[in-house]
Amino acid sequence: PDFPKPGILFKDITTVLENGPLFQRIVQSLTERYRAKAIDAVVGIESRGFIFGAPLAYNLGKGLVLARKQGKLPHRTDEVTYALEYGTATMAMHVGAVRSGQRVLVIDDLLATGGTANATCQLVERQGGTVVECAFIIELAFLTGLDQLKKYDVCTLTKYE
Repeated sequence: PDFPKPGILFKDITTVLENGPLFQRIVQSLTERYRAKAIDAVVGIESRGFIFGAPLAYNLGKGLVLARKQGKLPHRTDEVTYALEYGTATMAMHVGAVRSGQRVLVIDDLLATGGTANATCQLVERQGGTVVECAFIIELAFLTGLDQLKKYDVCTLTKYE
């Protein structure tokens, strides 16, 4: 409770990551789900989306594109500012990281209000990519993040009502 600020109920994934067989099972489950979906690239959302996106991209033999907070990428970026449950943020992606026509999977550890994922999907689409699906390990359903992602297919492994 109250992390990173008062009123926020934080869901911690570190114990999942510390459990090797469980972490492996999650990555393998995602790999099996996306192997047949003709994914061209995996976009991992900063920062915990990188944790799941990297081994998934590796297993699929695809590249990992980083969606990061503003000011964290070294080359020219495209950016989208959005609201989240405890303020505002800006997501950035290197211009040209997603090529026109690419089929992209967007992944993060947690779906809360949906703002971060929606902003990332907008960045993918601005570059001419198609979002095949958004994947999350945890969904906080009470924050109604799916409302922000209505136009996308979404996969969540665990849901808190």
